[in-house]
Parts: sequence; C-alpha cells; structure tokens
Amino acid sequence: MLNSLSVPFKKILSSKSWNPFITFMILFNTLILGMETYPGLMKDYGNILTFIDQAILIFFIVELLIRFIAHGGNFLKDPWSLFDLFVVTISLFPAQDAFSALRAARALRALRLISVFPKLRKVIEGLVMAIPGICAIAGVMAVIMCVFGLIASKLYGPYYPEWFGNLHLSIFSLFQIMTLEGWPDIVRTVMTQKPFAWVFFVTYILIATFSVLNLFIAVVVDAMQRNHQDEPDIHHAQQAHIQKQLDAILYAVTKK
Repeated sequence: MLNSLSVPFKKILSSKSWNPFITFMILFNTLILGMETYPGLMKDYGNILTFIDQAILIFFIVELLIRFIAHGGNFLKDPWSLFDLFVVTISLFPAQDAFSALRAARALRALRLISVFPKLRKVIEGLVMAIPGICAIAGVMAVIMCVFGLIASKLYGPYYPEWFGNLHLSIFSLFQIMTLEGWPDIVRTVMTQKPFAWVFFVTYILIATFSVLNLFIAVVVDAMQRNHQDEPDIHHAQQAHIQKQLDAILYAVTKK
C-alpha cells in the first residue's frame, strides 16, 4: 500500500522541472526575506510580504511531506533531508521575543540551495571531512599563539599594556597581526621603544600566517580530493548491487 502510494510522488521528484522549481522557490523566498529587512517596504507591503512568506513556508512543508512519502524511512537516514527538515522547522516557531532569534534563523532557508545542487553538497562534505585535520592545525596554532603571546607580554607589555598587557591581550593582538590587519602600525609603534621588535613580529607572521594558515587550505583541498575520489567507489558498489540483483533474477528464471 505504501509503495503504491509513493509511486506518483517519486515521479514528481524525478521530473526534470522539479529541482529548477525548488531552486526558484528558495531564491524567491530569499528575496522576500531580504525585502522584509527594509522598514519602508514593510510599512507599505508588510502584509503582502508576510503572506507570501507564509505561503512559501507551507509549500516547503508540503515538499518535505512529498519527499517523506516517496522515500519512506530513507528520508530520515539522509543527512541533507534532515538538514532541510531542521531549516523548515525553525520557521514554524512563533515570532514572540522568546523565539525571535530562532525566527531570525529563517534566513537559513537560503542554505537549502546546497541540498539541491550536488556540486555544492560535495563542497560541504569535503569541509566536514576536513574537520579533524582543521582541529589538529587549530591546536598547533593555539600553542604557537600562546607561546608568542607569553613572549610578547614579557617583552612589550610594560611599554604597550593596551596591546600586550597580559596574555589574553597579547593573543588578541597577535591574532590581529596574523590577519595582517594593521600590523605595520602596531610593529612600527613598538619599534619606537624596541627597535629590533620587527624580528619577533616578522618571525611570528612567517610561522603563523604563511605557514600554519596555508596548512588549513592544504587540509581542505586534500579532503575534497579524497571525497571526489570516493565517487567511483560508490558508483561501482551500486553497479555491483544491481548486477547481483539481475543475476538473482536470471538464476530464478532459468531454474524454473
């Protein structure tokens, strides 16, 4: 009964126009949410925009129901389906102050574009695969900043307490220097009291910015390459499963 009920919904999901239509609805909803941020538009067209937003929300709920009926229990096993369910569920919270932050998260609906396009999904999956490596590099970065922060506090804290007065101020200043945001101004100011301070800061930049941060990029690129290389294995496993089913059917027919 359930299988027969899911057939027409599977046809809807597999139609060529379905994904483009979903993409259009997500983009249109993003446009509506953007228009709601303008007080002038909300004053003149607030009721219309709210009505359209609610109508799109109802459409997304119906779309999730269609996918659930079509895929059954597999819907809850798919991480991207759960992500879509989470994004739509957030929009169902009332607009009272207690839930205002969650209501603001309606902007997450735009992220549903990721679940529509396979290429975008591959990027996110690659980033997720890179998390262990990123955490390891972040640990190394934390140790480096802590060591250099202690040294900076001892060397420059008495002269520039607003930047290096204690460990957490030193780490914050070093983080700013690592991003190369205004670092020449800080270094030149410190050099008025400590002429050879440039040796310390240039060494730190070479290690933190040009070495460690590039490791983050290397880890992400490697994870995406490994994720891309896994695709042939998945396709091969699917083909092997289909071939096994065909062999079983052929064996059953010939046995009769």
